[in-house]
Amino acid sequence: MAQTVFAPWNDPQAKPLIQFKNVTKRFGDFTAIDNLSQDIYEREFFALLGPSGCGKTTMMRMLAGFENPTEGQILIAGQDMAGVPPNERAVNMMFQSYALFPHLTVWDNIAFGLKRMNMPKDQLNARVEDMLRLTRLTKFAKRKPHQISGGQRQRVALARSLARAPKLLLLDEPLGALDKKLREETQFELMDIQEKTGTTFVIVTHDQEEAMTVASRVAVMDEGRIMQVATPANIYEEPNSVYVADFIGDVNIIQGKAHKTSADGYDIAWAEGHEPFHAKTSIQLDEGQNAFIAIRPEKISVSPDKPEGAVNAIKGQIVDIAYLGNVSTYHVRIPGGLVIKAQAANTRRLSRRAFTWEDEVWLSWTLTGGSVLSE
Repeated sequence: MAQTVFAPWNDPQAKPLIQFKNVTKRFGDFTAIDNLSQDIYEREFFALLGPSGCGKTTMMRMLAGFENPTEGQILIAGQDMAGVPPNERAVNMMFQSYALFPHLTVWDNIAFGLKRMNMPKDQLNARVEDMLRLTRLTKFAKRKPHQISGGQRQRVALARSLARAPKLLLLDEPLGALDKKLREETQFELMDIQEKTGTTFVIVTHDQEEAMTVASRVAVMDEGRIMQVATPANIYEEPNSVYVADFIGDVNIIQGKAHKTSADGYDIAWAEGHEPFHAKTSIQLDEGQNAFIAIRPEKISVSPDKPEGAVNAIKGQIVDIAYLGNVSTYHVRIPGGLVIKAQAANTRRLSRRAFTWEDEVWLSWTLTGGSVLSE
């Protein structure tokens, strides 16, 4: 039986769990959130991604009830949150510092919120045991936070946040304190736990790799506005602006003038005296309009000779090589001085590599290898 794809945002019947309706938040003269509307659905793992100061933490703090909108409405499960204090919302927030009680054991840290709810003892014990199992902490239950690793402390904070079965869990840079390898492992654990509990997760991060790994949808933010919301694959492959293309991953941006050649085909004239680049796109551009081609380095082939039948091919010289183990990124200067990054997988042993510094090479890519953008 084919597995159905989780995409409630494509279902007109689906009711959002969270609704931001024309929300603006000002701090004095500074507008942190600018007339923002966005729906987030139940069971989503939704990432707010952007540089420092773009408004993502302000959005999260308004959801939690620590800040109130200056204008507009925030609804959770259809209820307007205006005037609803943080402790009365079906929302929990996990902070970057984890904020564990150092004098309490792992077990007591997880039980803390449940005790405050006056949960009956047998239910409380069963719930804590469930959370320990879910986060694989059963054997650490009697230890204090300083006796376990950073990754385990992170899981204790997660277990404590989930113990009260919130409808919504907010995660503020939750993996920021972990080293790269542990962070990668923990990302998959987070996804696994989110799937098992069915809780809606909203994560704030400036780490694009993290957002792309964990999220069902990513919202790329800039200066208090959401620039694009889409699945990680669509954000990467079909950015809607130069800002989003540039913010997510490595990219080459080539600017030029657009000339229509067919229903969905354009020539992009990028340098006087050179053949234009050819591209296909569904967006409509005016004749002679300023346009950009955004091409990911891995979409560009590097070869010693001009490839036969290549739609887009340009000769250049290698000026730099970044060797990253599994791939090498070649920085190639093309006529006019523009440096293009092209990536090749290192499938061969070092001694058999084809290119080195100052080699002349040909770069080529397909008609749909790059995204055509108007801004």
